[in-house]
Amino acid sequence: MASPSGPPQPPSPVPPAPFAPPVLRLQDVSLRFAQGTQALAGVSLQVEAGGCVALLGPSGCGKSTVLRLLAGLLAPTEGRVQAPAVDACEGAAQTAFVFQEPTLMPWATVADNVWLPLRLQGQTRAQASERVQAMLSAVGLADFAQARPAQLSGGMKMRASIARALVTEPRVLLMDEPFAALDDFTRQRLQSELLQWRARLQPATVCVTHNVAEAVFLAQRVLVMAPSPGRVVAEIAVDMPYPRDPAWRREPAFFERCAQVAQAMEAALA
Repeated sequence: MASPSGPPQPPSPVPPAPFAPPVLRLQDVSLRFAQGTQALAGVSLQVEAGGCVALLGPSGCGKSTVLRLLAGLLAPTEGRVQAPAVDACEGAAQTAFVFQEPTLMPWATVADNVWLPLRLQGQTRAQASERVQAMLSAVGLADFAQARPAQLSGGMKMRASIARALVTEPRVLLMDEPFAALDDFTRQRLQSELLQWRARLQPATVCVTHNVAEAVFLAQRVLVMAPSPGRVVAEIAVDMPYPRDPAWRREPAFFERCAQVAQAMEAALA
């Protein structure tokens, strides 16, 4: 056997993964309403596929206005909004919106409520049945497919609302205080389950909340906003494994991040 011509060569370095462009981006966005109110001033943010950003701040600081811009429901006065909902080629079908109230159709079954966005895309009940049932199973409502919303608890209604949002497998998930009306036990349980549901679909997510602990648990980055006009005054990275285990809420690192965010909130209010 011929001897090697020289010492073994080190393996070639693995090239870095290509940069993933953001799915959502606001670039120096300002918004002034027709009556003259300056709602936002110079807001910038970006979210990649699978990323989750929480918007935290007092009432009136423009958090929900940011969501409406990303959903294509408002247009900025200045700056640029990049999002599937404002892209004429992609359209709003790739964006799901979860509100504080479940906004379910009271006359329809849970299954038909979840079917609604697929129905709007042209799918019949039979065509959508398999996906609807799979989504109901994923959120723990398989046994309540034929129930009406009035027969559900608050937490179950929110599960149905989230199932309706995720059934289309959207690229973007926008959430406006989805757990604010729930008791603390149900809120924490749904927060943990939401992370598991997101892990499968990997949507770019923006969640509005007033709750510091919720922002820290759900998000990879927390943007603190201040009012008059609405603007981002702090960004705190929550650089912990994702998705998080419920036990993380009891670890010192969780309390440290919460304290950091709370301090930024106090500074914003001052």
